[in-house]
Amino acid sequence: MSGHSKFANIKHKKEKNDAAKGKIFTRLGKELMVAVKEGGPDVNNNSKLAVVVAKAKANNMPNDTIDRAIKKAAGDANAANFEAVTYEGYGPNGTAIIVEALTDNRNRAAANIRSAFTKGGGNVGTPGCVSFMFDKKGQIIVDKEECDMEADDLMMLALDNGADDFKEEEDSFEITSDPDDFVTLRDALEAAKVPMASADVTMIPQTWVELTNEDDIKKMNRILDLLDDEDDVQEVYHNWDE
Repeated sequence: MSGHSKFANIKHKKEKNDAAKGKIFTRLGKELMVAVKEGGPDVNNNSKLAVVVAKAKANNMPNDTIDRAIKKAAGDANAANFEAVTYEGYGPNGTAIIVEALTDNRNRAAANIRSAFTKGGGNVGTPGCVSFMFDKKGQIIVDKEECDMEADDLMMLALDNGADDFKEEEDSFEITSDPDDFVTLRDALEAAKVPMASADVTMIPQTWVELTNEDDIKKMNRILDLLDDEDDVQEVYHNWDE
């Protein structure tokens, strides 16, 4: 995985997100509300909510803030009138991009997301045009500096609790699982007090695209920055080898 360290990307994002933590918490709050509306407020009986709670904790969202969002959604039938929409498309040099949105106005979301692609020299494609190039996985990233556990012990703990792969990088450990095993795996690591830099069900590229042209790099960054600024956008996945 050298050259596209997930942990390096996370650190970069966290540095950016520290200045915009309110935006991150707003997006997480929206996801919590939607999950509660779809499956109820009990984490033990709502696997989607359990995944979002794990993601919120990995982003350092306070427990009382999480609890308030869940209670608010459970008590307000109109709190989460959002529709989940996924867009797929291409950036410079054929890079693949998947955008997940939660919106109360599909037309607005579609127009703004299409505009972000266009301004960066990309284009939105048809559903399924790039998603086949990604695998949906539970993914947990552990910062080596923060983890006291030996690599072999961490690997055995992970594999015993549903992990299907364990990779050691220079500065981190990457643990992946089937999405259905993610919550069990995450809970086991939390119980063992393993610090997690990231914990989420995500889309992992099967192959990566390198951009060597400066203009292509600027265009790709423009697409990603515009999408990050869009309120309806929840997650962006791509196969650019940054």
